[in-house]
Amino acid sequence: MVTALVLLNVDRDKVNEVAEQLAGQAGISEVYSVAGQYDLVAIIRVKDNEGMADLVTKHLLKVRGITRSQTLIAFQVYSKHDLETMFSIGT
Repeated sequence: MVTALVLLNVDRDKVNEVAEQLAGQAGISEVYSVAGQYDLVAIIRVKDNEGMADLVTKHLLKVRGITRSQTLIAFQVYSKHDLETMFSIGT
């Protein structure tokens, strides 16, 4: 499984429309509307690097309203849930 966070700048009048289009794409598990430097953050989870390349370079480029993007590939995930499972001795 390959995971990426895609930080997106979007035309102001298209934020909701772009978010909905992205959320409907296979491989995009979540889309967040955020405050700050970026407008949206899309979480991508795909099987392999080829799937990531296909989704980012072919499908995201077709979504009108995206003005700029930055893709961050995740190397490892750390979450409270994973840590609790790893160190749980059972009850």
